Amino acid sequence: MADPTDGRGARPVADLELQGITKRFGHLTALDGVDLSAYPGQVLAVVGDNGAGKSTLIKIIGGVYRPDAGEVALSGERVAFSDPADARRAGVATVFQDLALVEVLDVSTNMFLGQFPRRAGWLVSRKAMDAQSRAFLDDLKVTIPSVKTQIGMLSGGQRQIIAIARAMRTGAHTVLLDEPTAALGVRETAHAKDLIRELRDRGNTVICISHDMHLVFDLADRIQVLRHGRVAGVRETAATTSDEIIGLITGSSSDEPHAIARSE
Repeated sequence: MADPTDGRGARPVADLELQGITKRFGHLTALDGVDLSAYPGQVLAVVGDNGAGKSTLIKIIGGVYRPDAGEVALSGERVAFSDPADARRAGVATVFQDLALVEVLDVSTNMFLGQFPRRAGWLVSRKAMDAQSRAFLDDLKVTIPSVKTQIGMLSGGQRQIIAIARAMRTGAHTVLLDEPTAALGVRETAHAKDLIRELRDRGNTVICISHDMHLVFDLADRIQVLRHGRVAGVRETAATTSDEIIGLITGSSSDEPHAIARSE
């Protein structure tokens, strides 16, 4: 697991920071003054019960939603994404739970959606696209019949791995993963975890939403708990337990002084 400090006892500069993020849908407040800091070379797990605001938070970072209040900053610079493509251009890649893959297109085309290689300045180079996709997936030990196979013909686990690989191929510095191992088998879960470790080891900032406490404690450097749209607590993984995290999720453990101290 990555060292949470820079080697001198000080925390490195955050790659992504959220301050006071609030999002409402009509009379429902999905997020209420949420702060978040995520660091290069670390995995931040965001956990909470259904309705805690996790998916809304990811969609704000990924450019799907605009916050009603609060600020988002990348490397200290305030940003305001108008859509997911805007976020991707800024170096933020999101693997949503529905994957956002195009099932009628093949693996290569999905890997390069929005970033097609060109030939003669304007034509898409299919040969280059296939060769680069194959080389990239081979390097990640991703096993599929062919890069020309339609996404819809792959298993759910293969599609999940392709979605994570696509996020890695874009060169994004910040990668958001929404339930990356949901409904995966044992072997596919192990592969997905390997890819997440690879992202972290490459120096990426990784934010992972998951209900799987085994995954969280296996991969995360820090854990942020949301409850009813607010931050219930933030913990270094090595200094907490699953019982404490579950207590923060359910509300059986109070963390108000801790949360206030971290926001100052």
